[in-house]
Amino acid sequence: MLKDWHETHVIADKGYDPNGMVAMIEQRGAIAVIPSRSNRKQPRELDTHLYKERHLIECWFNKLKHFRRVFSRFEKKAKNFLSFVYLAALLIELR
Repeated sequence: MLKDWHETHVIADKGYDPNGMVAMIEQRGAIAVIPSRSNRKQPRELDTHLYKERHLIECWFNKLKHFRRVFSRFEKKAKNFLSFVYLAALLIELR
């Protein structure tokens, strides 16, 4: 079975650049799409096209946080909170 890109790549920012974190990602069979920090002696290669996809996810979470019940988490039960996240996502898509 062919895996999709989201199952084989981990896209993260420079905070996840340490060798231990990258080794853990690769041990699980995924490819780390993480830019190297500026002080790294041997920078890793980066798939810049795939890294730009991270921007879409960041923007999506930003839109979700415009809903007060999501960012302040009024719902105490996980089931109710997830239901409101679904509702907020639906409202975003209907805009």
